[in-house]
Amino acid sequence: RPPWYAAPGAIAFLVLASAALVVLTWYGVSHVVAKTLAPVNRITSRLAEITADGGGMRVPVPENADEIRALAETANRTLARLEDSMEHQRRFASDASHDLRSPITAMRTEVEEALLAPGEADWQDVGGKLLSSLDRLQNIVTDLLTLAKLDAGAPARLAPVDLSELVTAEVARPRTKDVRISVQPGVVVTGDRLRLARLLTNLLDNAERHAERTVAVIVRRDGEAVLEVLDDGAGIAPEHREMVFRRFTRLDASRSRDAGGTGLGLPIAREIARTHGGTLRIEDSHAGARFVLRMPVREE
Repeated sequence: RPPWYAAPGAIAFLVLASAALVVLTWYGVSHVVAKTLAPVNRITSRLAEITADGGGMRVPVPENADEIRALAETANRTLARLEDSMEHQRRFASDASHDLRSPITAMRTEVEEALLAPGEADWQDVGGKLLSSLDRLQNIVTDLLTLAKLDAGAPARLAPVDLSELVTAEVARPRTKDVRISVQPGVVVTGDRLRLARLLTNLLDNAERHAERTVAVIVRRDGEAVLEVLDDGAGIAPEHREMVFRRFTRLDASRSRDAGGTGLGLPIAREIARTHGGTLRIEDSHAGARFVLRMPVREE
């Protein structure tokens, strides 16, 4: 007589029990995995919706599952930065289109008014106004291209640059205000001379538009290279000092005087400073505005 475990009934029972155990194990594991991955599936679905319509750029954060929670929080921080960047780009495109449209509208208005009475129009005056609008349009486009290159990380041509010599050369050009300089010789930095000249020119142009009579430029060495551009104008309130470095931003109080600016000069100057490992800020002054550039001194 065969042992009990070799009987057909016992074998059938063992087979059925094993099958049931496998099924239960599969069900339990799949249930646990599904429950564990449910937050991941919700995050994936939300990301797909964001890709599709771009609205409400956040993913759900589970209350437990520490690793997945950390993943969701990291994703939300990344999405927040992306959302801010997209909003910045939208505002930039809107402001750029507005500033580009203004000189075009001015040119169209001049031509249309002249064509209403072509025989009586002063075409030389019309031509002068058109050239003025074209100059403004060209300046805006040039500044936009400069910003695009800086944003794209276009490589700079690095070489030793003596800030004192750079200032002396730049202020020698004719200007409408009295420019006074005080430079300490031998303040040398590593940088792109053309870009640093553009930074200085933008600061001088801005100071010239807002100064009453005098613009001062100072170069000194104070553990680092320091370049200051000061004007004797109305100055800038502390709460507005960062605002002027935003693209296409002009303060209400200065619009009447700042008609010649593009709203991009100071943002370009700060971006150039940043790409050179420096900073450009507005610091306290007893009168007017005081722009201070700080850069690492070149080590010999």
